[in-house]
Amino acid sequence: MIPAGATPLTEVLSVVREGGQWTYFCGVEPVYGHPEADLASFRMFTAQLIHLGQCRPVDIIRTFGVSKNSVLRSVAKYEAGGSGSFFRRRAGRGATVLTPAVTLRAEALLAAGRTCREVAVELGVKADTLRKAIAQGRVQAPPEREASSAPVVVRQPATDKSARSEADAAEGERMGVACTRPVERVLAAVGQLPEGAPTRFEPCRDVTYGGVLCALPALSANGLFEHLQVLPELSGYYRTVPVIHLLANLALCRLKAVEQLQFERPGELGKLVGLDRIPEVRCLRKKLGELSQENAPAQWAAALSDHWLRQDPDLAGALYVDGHVRLYHGKLTQLPARYVARQRLCLRGTTDYWVNDALGQPFFSVERPIDQGLLEALRSEIMPRLLAEVPGQPSDEELAANPSRSRFVVVFDREGYSPAFFRELWEKHRIASLTYHKHPHGEWAEHEFRETEVRLPGGETVTLPLAERGTWVGSRQEGLWMRELRKLADSGHQVSLITTAFDALGAENAGLLFSRWSQENFFAYMREHFAIDALNEYGTELIPGTNKPVVNPTWRALDRQQRSVTSKLTQRQARFAALTLHPEAEDRAVAKWERAKAALVEEIQQLEHELETLKEQKQSTPSHLNWEELPDDQKCQRLAPSRKRLLDTVKLIAYRAETALARIVREHMTHEDEARALLRELFRADADLEPDPTAHTLTIRVHSFATPRSNRTIQHLLDCLNETEFTYPGTTLQLRYTLADSNRK
Repeated sequence: MIPAGATPLTEVLSVVREGGQWTYFCGVEPVYGHPEADLASFRMFTAQLIHLGQCRPVDIIRTFGVSKNSVLRSVAKYEAGGSGSFFRRRAGRGATVLTPAVTLRAEALLAAGRTCREVAVELGVKADTLRKAIAQGRVQAPPEREASSAPVVVRQPATDKSARSEADAAEGERMGVACTRPVERVLAAVGQLPEGAPTRFEPCRDVTYGGVLCALPALSANGLFEHLQVLPELSGYYRTVPVIHLLANLALCRLKAVEQLQFERPGELGKLVGLDRIPEVRCLRKKLGELSQENAPAQWAAALSDHWLRQDPDLAGALYVDGHVRLYHGKLTQLPARYVARQRLCLRGTTDYWVNDALGQPFFSVERPIDQGLLEALRSEIMPRLLAEVPGQPSDEELAANPSRSRFVVVFDREGYSPAFFRELWEKHRIASLTYHKHPHGEWAEHEFRETEVRLPGGETVTLPLAERGTWVGSRQEGLWMRELRKLADSGHQVSLITTAFDALGAENAGLLFSRWSQENFFAYMREHFAIDALNEYGTELIPGTNKPVVNPTWRALDRQQRSVTSKLTQRQARFAALTLHPEAEDRAVAKWERAKAALVEEIQQLEHELETLKEQKQSTPSHLNWEELPDDQKCQRLAPSRKRLLDTVKLIAYRAETALARIVREHMTHEDEARALLRELFRADADLEPDPTAHTLTIRVHSFATPRSNRTIQHLLDCLNETEFTYPGTTLQLRYTLADSNRK
C-alpha cells in the first residue's frame, strides 16, 4: 500500500519529497501536495490529519523532525480557526511606532548624516524596527546608509598630538584651525543640520585635559544635563549640550575666563566633547548671549536648586545663609559702597546672599545690588523661597502635635542677630534659628562644662567641652526664651551660641554652628579656583522697580558735614582747654595768649553755630527714600546678570561634582585640601581616548601620576566611576576609565 521511495507516516499514510515538492499519499493515491518552503500549508495539513485522528503528533515529529511545541501550536490553531487561520496575514502594530511625524523626523535625521542606530536612540524606537521600515520603503533614507548600522564612532587608527597638530594646521588654511568636518559645517551653515554636529569620538592619544572626562558622571549626577529645556535652543553647528559640557570642562580645568581659550588648542578641547574643535571665543560669546536671553539662566538655576534640595533631603534640613560682597572696580556705574570684611574696607560692589548645605555645597544665591542687610534679605526673599522649596517639611498637624518641632534650621552669623526676628521665624513659620550670641551675660562656671562628642555634618567626630542653659534673649516685649550653648576654648574664652532648635540635641546644634566655616571656605575656594567674582560681560541694566528704602543722598551729605564739623569743634575745644598761662609769664606773652584764646573762642562759636544749623537741616531731612523717589542722577544701575548667572550655575555644578569626587578620594587620603589638589591634577592630566564601536564603549586611559600613592588613589576613584556605567549623553557609548599603567579593565 506504500508507494516506492515514500516515507511512511502510518500504515496507510506516507509522504514523498521530489523536486522541491511534498506529496502526501493515502495508500497509492495522492491526497495533498505543497512546495517544500510552504510552511503554512505543511502546518495546516499535518494539523488537520492529527485533528481527524489519521495520525498522532509523534508521527509528524518523527517523520519531519519538527518540535513538539510547533506541532501542538498548529493543532490548537487549526481547532481555533480552521484551515483559513494559517493563511491570514499576521496582525501587526501598523504604524503605532513609526507614526507619520516620527517617520518625517527619522528621514530628516538620516538625511543629515546620522546613523540608523543614532536615529533609533534619538526617536526612542528599536534599531531593528527602523531598519525594517527602511528595507520596506516606509522610511526613505540616503542609498549609501539604507543598510547601515554603523555605531556612533568609526574604528580608525589612534592619532597622537603631532599628527593632530599637523591636520589641524592644514585645515586652518581652508575653513579654520581644526575644522576637520567641512561637510557637516557647510550643512549647518545652510540650515541642513537641524540637530547640530553629531557627537563622534575618535581614537586619540595624549589628549590635553583628557582627565577632565573623569568628572563627567559626577557632573551629570549634579544636574549638568538636567532641565536644559528651559534654556533657548541653540542653532547651527554647536548645540546646547556640547556648549554646556565645554563650560563645565573649562571650570574644572581652571580656565577662568572665556578669553583664555584663545591660548588653548581648539582641536584638543574639541575631542573632549566629541567634536572636531570647540567654538572660537567670539562664537562662544554669541552662544552664551543666546543662552542668556529672557532670564533663562535664572530659571535653570531655580530648577537645579529644587533638584539639589530634593536630591538629599537630610542636608536640606539645616541651611546656611551668608552674604558675600562681589567687588566692582569699573566705571560703568556707581554701585553703593558696602563693608567688605575680608579687606576691612568700604568698597563698591554687589552683595550676594548664598544658601548652602552643611557641607558647603550651594543651593542658590540672591543678588542684591540695593542691600539693607541680611535680615531684610531673609525676610523678603530667602525665607519665602525656602518655605516653598525645602523638601520633607512636617505638616501642620505634626507641628501641632509636637510643640518643639521645627520645619528646618537656618544658620547664620552675628549679622542676622535679632531676637525679634528669631521670634518671628519661630512663632509665624516654626523655623529654627541658630547663630552666635551677640550679648552673652557673664561667664559660666567651668565645672558646668562636660566633654561631649560632637558629630560634624561631614562625618567627623570631635570632643568639645560644652555646657547648656535656657536663657531669655532680647527685651521683654520682643524677646523670647532660647537654648544657649557654650564651648570652653583652651584660652578660657567661652563661645556662646543660641538657638530655637528645641527638638535637636545640644551637640547636634553645636556641630551645625561650628561647621559654618564650610561656607566661608566655599567663598574663598570659589574666588580662587572658579573666579566667582569675575565679570563675565561688560554692561549694565536698570534695576527693576522696587519700593526698598535707600539712604537719602542729601541726608548722607549732611551727616558727612556734621561729622566733619564735630571733629573740628572737638579739636578746637581741646586746644582751648590746653591754653593755660604760666603765672610768671611776661606782659608780652600774656597779650599773645589772650589773642590766641580769643581767636579760638570765635572759631569755636562759629563751629557750634554751624553744627546747630546742620543738625536742624539733618533733622528735617528724611534719612531714607524709596528707590523710585531718588533723583535720576543719584540712581545706579546693576551689572548685567544673565550671562554671569549662566556661567555661575555651571561653576556651581562643577564645584558640587568636584566635592562628590573628593569624598571618594578622601577614602584613601586624610585631608580634603590634598584630595582637591589631586583632583585638580587629574582634570588637567593627559589621557587617551579609545572608542569601541562594536562594544559601544569609550575608554578614557588617564596617564600615570607622579607617585604610586596618587596612582592608587586615582585607580580607586576610577573603579568607583566604572561602577556607575555612565553613558555619554546623546550616544550609546558607555564610559570606561583606567590608568595607563594599570592592567585592570
